[in-house]
Amino acid sequence: MATEARNLSGVVGFFSGPGAILKAMEKVKATGFEKFDAFTPFPVHGMDDAMGIKRSVLPYITLVGAITGLTIGFSLEYWTSAVDWPLNVGGKPFNSWPAFVPVMFELTILLAGLSTVFGMFALNRLPNLKDAAFDPGITRDRFAIWIGVPCDLQQAESLLNSLGATDVRKVYQEGWF
Repeated sequence: MATEARNLSGVVGFFSGPGAILKAMEKVKATGFEKFDAFTPFPVHGMDDAMGIKRSVLPYITLVGAITGLTIGFSLEYWTSAVDWPLNVGGKPFNSWPAFVPVMFELTILLAGLSTVFGMFALNRLPNLKDAAFDPGITRDRFAIWIGVPCDLQQAESLLNSLGATDVRKVYQEGWF
């Protein structure tokens, strides 16, 4: 029984569709639970507002990566052609920035993409090897709200039932290892 309580992750309630889960999530947020999440097979418009999720900082991480790539590209080209090994080619100036554009563009796109991927991993705390999916149909055709521990499980179960959940279950953590 002690292992069962230790592996208890929370309570999950399944809902019939996007409208039902959106209304239910607004009430779950208003109730004051600290750990909760919604699982839907497709994006539900308004769910971020209902959950109280703020706008992501990922675009700013991407912008910093892009500016870094642009700066590195220009600096590398300028240093090699004007400082380290200046060559007079056809009378062009050493700092001929139009010739630098392809390298600057490529490094801008490369570092913006890499910073987006690594920023997404960091912000989402991925890879998540601890939590396994609690229902195989959760990304196919099921709408669910999960309320995690620490919480009053009886209160969470009764809240989900009162909000119109078709099924309410306790969820146990069965991670990958």
